[in-house]
Amino acid sequence: MIELKTTDEIELMRHAGEITAAALSAVRSAAHVGVRLDELDAVAAGVIADAGAEALFLGYRPRTAPSPYPGVACISVNDAVVHGIPGRYSLEPGDLVSVDCGARYRGWSGDAAVSFIVGEHPDPRVTRSDQALIATTQAALDAGIAAARPGARLGDVAHAIGEVGRAAGYGLMEGHGGHGIGREMHEDPHVPNEGRPGRGLRLRPGLVLALEPMLITGGTDAYDEDPDGWTLRTADGTRAAHIEHTVAVTEHGPEVLTRLPAAQGAR
Repeated sequence: MIELKTTDEIELMRHAGEITAAALSAVRSAAHVGVRLDELDAVAAGVIADAGAEALFLGYRPRTAPSPYPGVACISVNDAVVHGIPGRYSLEPGDLVSVDCGARYRGWSGDAAVSFIVGEHPDPRVTRSDQALIATTQAALDAGIAAARPGARLGDVAHAIGEVGRAAGYGLMEGHGGHGIGREMHEDPHVPNEGRPGRGLRLRPGLVLALEPMLITGGTDAYDEDPDGWTLRTADGTRAAHIEHTVAVTEHGPEVLTRLPAAQGAR
């Protein structure tokens, strides 16, 4: 069932989104060569706790998962696309890191992800390739956000995201995409990262969506699952990026809820 949010509920989601954005910003600032992924997870946990919110991911267990998720953030490195468990791996020069995080504030959720490079890869061609991948993933997300307007169709959003990724020659992670969000992290509707314009649900003010393109350098859509039952990696071993925002459809157009306030200097 699709639930439309009131203006007051969207404001609470904005607060949850700002906490999520602050956690991601802190993790990105702390992500230096030699830092362990579990140390970055602790940074995110501290920001969320200090804000009086709950970690949205910790203990989450969908019916397909073998166990509850053990971290506050999903931290995926290089060929890991999404759902990477933050263990004791130490960051190396040139690692491509995607961090997905969420917070719940007064019962309402925010969910976002960023991708970035840690230092310079020994091979500058890899760094340039990663920079292009991240820029295109951001462009795909921006296109999806711009399409999330009242009266548009869900297929318009999916098409906008997929068109940017495909035009650049990247793969789109098979079967994965965005989702509705509200009191729960995952709500209806599912938002594919590729689709046909003019098709699907008509967007109405009060609908809140988490849009999240996941692009793969090698052009394949296929992925493999690690033995941990969570981490999903590109099937061909090439690198991937994942960027996400929580977006409210309003009468005036799309509003991103997972940005830091301008006074805090974050995008």
